[in-house]
Amino acid sequence: MKNELRKNLKNICKNEYSESLTKLLRECKEYKNAKNIMIFYPLKNEISLLSLLEDEDKNFYLPRIEGSNLYCCPYKKGDALKLSEFNTKEPISSPVDKNQIELVVVPALCCDKNNYRLGYGKGFYDRFLKDFQGKKVVCLPSSLILDTVYPEEHDVPVDIVITC
Repeated sequence: MKNELRKNLKNICKNEYSESLTKLLRECKEYKNAKNIMIFYPLKNEISLLSLLEDEDKNFYLPRIEGSNLYCCPYKKGDALKLSEFNTKEPISSPVDKNQIELVVVPALCCDKNNYRLGYGKGFYDRFLKDFQGKKVVCLPSSLILDTVYPEEHDVPVDIVITC
């Protein structure tokens, strides 16, 4: 069931919602209160939150995959990035302890009404978030909030879903 959802949702273009969702995230108290924030470098059809990098009072981090692990690495606008095996852009900086991050913006194909997200199926974020102590947020168009994404035991719900 999840694979069928992924297949149907992978190519829906979400980037037209980027500006609105970035604005709503900036208004969120968890964002306002956080100093250390992990975002993601968007794939072709994903929401882009990269304009957040203009917020000079924040420290930003991007994910990097090594083996089966996801690490958070410091990133400032203009820092070098490398292309990963998954065709995503990743920082080359050294990873930091994930629990110094106060807010993680998690990529998702869609989300359900219980805040479970559907990712790309490799489990990197679920493993990363399992013992993460900060807040977890997903930003998506409201049309991508479904009744269920058929969560499994290892799936980790997010704390906040921001929609427009």
